[in-house]
Amino acid sequence: MKKNEIVELIKAHVYNNEATFKSLSYDIAREFNESGDTELSDYILSLLASETTFVQQNIDFNHSSFFVELSYSKEHLYLPESIKSDLLGIANAIKKNIGINKFLFEGDPGTGKTESVKQIARMLNRKLLSVNFDMLVDSKLGQTSKNISSLFNEINSISRPAEVIILFDEIDALALDRINGNDLREMGRATSTLLKSFDTLNENLVLIATTNLYKAFDKALTRRFDAVINFNRYTENDIFEIADLIVDEQINKFGTLSKNSRLLQKVLKLSKRKIMPGELKNILKTSIAFSNPGSSSDYLKRIYKSLISEIPGNEIVFLNNNGFTCREIEILSGISKSEISRILNKQGI
Repeated sequence: MKKNEIVELIKAHVYNNEATFKSLSYDIAREFNESGDTELSDYILSLLASETTFVQQNIDFNHSSFFVELSYSKEHLYLPESIKSDLLGIANAIKKNIGINKFLFEGDPGTGKTESVKQIARMLNRKLLSVNFDMLVDSKLGQTSKNISSLFNEINSISRPAEVIILFDEIDALALDRINGNDLREMGRATSTLLKSFDTLNENLVLIATTNLYKAFDKALTRRFDAVINFNRYTENDIFEIADLIVDEQINKFGTLSKNSRLLQKVLKLSKRKIMPGELKNILKTSIAFSNPGSSSDYLKRIYKSLISEIPGNEIVFLNNNGFTCREIEILSGISKSEISRILNKQGI
C-alpha cells in the first residue's frame, strides 16, 4: 500500500466520503490478494460486506458508462407453467425483501431469459439497468478487474435500491471457468474479482444474470446466486401450445388467413431438431407476414419450408408416409390433390 493511498483512505473516512472509502478499501483488498495474502484480503472484504450503515450516494445512471437502461417488453411472453411459477416466486421474494436477491437464468438462446427479466421489472415497476460489457471488458492488463470493482462501487452506491434491478445479460463473458486451460489469465483474474464483488453486494439490491453457457460457468460464482432457474424446460406440448398461441395472435392481424392448428402441430412434429420459442416466434411471424394475401393457408407452407429444409426422396411420398392427408400435402407442397393422388397411385400407395 502506498503512502498517498493511506492518506486518501483517512481523508475519505474523516469527510464521510463513503463511496471513495469503499473504493479504496476494495483496491487495498485486491492488492493483498494479488500479493498472496488472501486471508487478509478476505477479511477486509467480509468487513465491507457486513457494514450496513454507510451513506449511499445518488448515482446518475444516465451518465454512467457501465449501464444501459432497458425498456419493458410490450410483447406477450409465452412460457411453460413450471418457469412461470419460478418467476412468480422470484417476484414475491423480491417484494418481501428477505435477502434472496441474486438470481441466475440459464438456458439455450431463445428460451426467454432476458425477456423474463424485463417482465419481472415491469411487474415490480422497477428500473432495469443492464451492464454494458463493452465498457467493462478492457484489453489492458488488469483494467477489466478494476472496471468490475468500479462497477460494483456504483451498484452498491445506489440511493434507492428498491427501485432498480441490475441485469448481467450473458454474464459468461466474465464468468468462464477459472480452471479452464483455454481461459486467459486476465479473464481468470476478472472472474476472481467478480466473485469478491458478489460477496459485497448490498442485499437490498436485486441482481439477475443470464447465461447460455451454464456448463462452462464458474462453479464458485454459481454458488453466489440464491437461485438458478433452468429455461430449457419446454416439453413438446409446450412448444405446440406456444406455436398455436403465436399463430392465433398474428393471424388476427390479417383478415384473410385461416387457422389450422392440427396441420401446424403435424409440421412441428415433423421437424427433427429442437426449436426454442425465440426462433419459433420469428419463423411464425415472418411466415405469416410474408404469406400470399390471396391464399388463406400460404403461411403454413412457408412455416413447413422453414422448418423442414431437407426431404428424403419424393416429398409427396414422404409426407404421406408421415400421416399427412392429400389436402394437407396440397397445402404444404403447392401440388394439386389430383396430381398428388396420381403420384401416390403410381408408387402403389
